[in-house]
Amino acid sequence: MLVNAKDMLTKAKAGKYAVGQFNINNLEWTRAVLETAEELRSPVILGVSAGAGKYMTGFKTVAAMVDAMVDSLGITVPVALHLDHGTYEDCYKCIEAGFSSIMFDGSHYPIEENIAKTKELVAVCAEKNMSLEAEVGSIGGEEDGVIGAGECADPAECKMIADLGVTMLAAGIGNIHGVYPENWAGLSFETLDGIQQQTGDMPLVLHGGTGIPADMIKKAISLGVSKINVNTECQLSFAAAVREYIEAGKDLQGKGFDPRKLLAPGTAAIKATVKEKMELFGSVGKA
Repeated sequence: MLVNAKDMLTKAKAGKYAVGQFNINNLEWTRAVLETAEELRSPVILGVSAGAGKYMTGFKTVAAMVDAMVDSLGITVPVALHLDHGTYEDCYKCIEAGFSSIMFDGSHYPIEENIAKTKELVAVCAEKNMSLEAEVGSIGGEEDGVIGAGECADPAECKMIADLGVTMLAAGIGNIHGVYPENWAGLSFETLDGIQQQTGDMPLVLHGGTGIPADMIKKAISLGVSKINVNTECQLSFAAAVREYIEAGKDLQGKGFDPRKLLAPGTAAIKATVKEKMELFGSVGKA
């Protein structure tokens, strides 16, 4: 059964660890993340971007697959199914599809409109027992066509959105999606500290978790980050393992071309990456 993310994130904030959101792209991905969470007794959030939702033929298909898989695999740890960087329209599609959590990314709207739309979604989510993530200050890099330079959020604006009753808040602190460039300036802990001072117990979310050094991740968790999103890193490890399998000519041996065999090394690589992240975030054994 899918749960909303409120309980797991409240515990993470109090316990000074973070829950990983691992974006899913297909069946192998979903299975790898769920099995690793169960093995490590860690709560987990499955993230679905608009692009991934479309690729998997729609949010209803994703929700049905995740629901059935949690049941078929006998998963007992808390699992939230979360829309990542949702538009206003996609939020309603995921509410209808049976997601347990959504992110409304209103960061590109003027703050008044972001507040109005977030307020409306807070009420709907409360009624449906879903968790809601809001965003202030865009996260850098590219996420399904939305490009941001990694600017820092204004702590006062963060407080305005946090006070609406959202479950968690994503705030730009110089982080970006994808692979970090050579000249990246690092996370702004000053901004993060300022945001936490304004938002108190609110669990904060760090997007673009791929490639941020471990010491920065740990420091961010100590300053109130309770949810960290990982996507690119799993994609890179999956691709590298599948490439190695094909370059070694294993797809030409026996029935090595069978997709179940061809994708198995990639799936194992995702599991290894997820395990590494869960250990770093401190969520192992917290389910």
